Amino acid sequence: MRNIYRILMLAALALLSGACGIYGSYKPAESVPENLYGEALEVEDTTNFGNLEWKEVFTDTCLQALIERGLANNTDYVAAQYRVLEAEATLKAARLSFLPSFALSPQGSVSGGESQAQASWTWQAPVTASWELDIFGRMRNSKEQAKALYAQSQDYRQAVRSQLIAGIANTYYTLLMLDAQLEISRQTAEAWSETVNSAEALMNAGLYDQAAVAQMQATYYSVQTSVLDLESQINQTENSLALMLAETPRHYERGKLSEQQMPEQLSVGVPIQMLSNRPDVRSAERALEAAFYATNQARSAFYPSIVLSGSAGWTNQLGAAIVNPAQFIASALGSLTMPLFARGQNRAQLEIAKAQQEEAGLSFQQALLTAGSEVNDAVVAYQTARNKTELYEKQIESLRTALQSTSLLMEYGTTTYLEVLTARQSLLSAELNQIANRFSEIQSVVNLYQALGGGR
Repeated sequence: MRNIYRILMLAALALLSGACGIYGSYKPAESVPENLYGEALEVEDTTNFGNLEWKEVFTDTCLQALIERGLANNTDYVAAQYRVLEAEATLKAARLSFLPSFALSPQGSVSGGESQAQASWTWQAPVTASWELDIFGRMRNSKEQAKALYAQSQDYRQAVRSQLIAGIANTYYTLLMLDAQLEISRQTAEAWSETVNSAEALMNAGLYDQAAVAQMQATYYSVQTSVLDLESQINQTENSLALMLAETPRHYERGKLSEQQMPEQLSVGVPIQMLSNRPDVRSAERALEAAFYATNQARSAFYPSIVLSGSAGWTNQLGAAIVNPAQFIASALGSLTMPLFARGQNRAQLEIAKAQQEEAGLSFQQALLTAGSEVNDAVVAYQTARNKTELYEKQIESLRTALQSTSLLMEYGTTTYLEVLTARQSLLSAELNQIANRFSEIQSVVNLYQALGGGR
């Protein structure tokens, strides 16, 4: 058996000189595109907002409870965890392929003559073994590919987790925004109801014309329809939240938009951190790594496979008599299989693997660019919302003053009801926009946290 092994090794070594590209190892990316976050956001500080625990970012206790329920029950996240288990089992199988395989193959037969006494029993109980020598890297590249896919499944699970946390937070804050807008709309509807009642009383006394009262009534009905629309949107948003939590539709306890506190320091860190922080970027690079080793596997198909096999056991086939005692028997075999007529098919498989590797490289590059763009979008959205905050406060203060002034002027007959209607409508619109802007500010913080790989 030792001689067979030496012959096979010599034959294999003779082929190694042409076996280039099947032993290479993937080199992880160490750089990102220049100005990944945009020229205005390039920084050198490694402090990263995305490194905070999600409970440090979302301090609302109601929201924290919802996120914990989502992480425990969300079907997409649970499925991602099963995907990790599948990849782990695949990796384990790839590692075990380096070991010899053993099998017990007992056999027996009986043959008889003219009488029962002439019957002969023969049997053998061999243990067979087979071991493939991975000289040309086929199994090694398969194992490395399985390792990359296992790591990718972990990154995918983290991406689902990060997306789930951000999705629950955004939906929760959407509910708070709708609650605030509903409260303002109901207050406005009550104010309009009082105004309409007063106008109807004045009309009955002959001090007001019917056109003014009808216009006020129409505006009042318009505000009431807005209240109904907001109530419907709240119901739909709660249903969306229930789906993320894998629950049936229900009402969710929550705080108020005005009470929310978000971190003030939103440093984005250096762009190179994207390679380790963003799970989707890491997943894209793992896919590129897996494609790299798949290409190596395709190259190794051009070279022979070497298998050592043998068997050992006990048998009585060395004698013909039934009383023949069992004797030990052993055999060894070495085989070298060289592809002869599959070169065209192997070449096609190699071209496919190369193309898939190029596609994976482009996907990785695009994932980096997308990550940088999302960070830029979130930072600019946050800065814009912050800049609008003071302007909305001044606008609302001015509109309240205008409404008060026009209402007094109308009482003394120096202005028309149309100016009062316009002032009240403008105030309502500004108040609703102020609430929406506060939501946009909070949403941009959530999006930035996700864009930086938060939720780990």
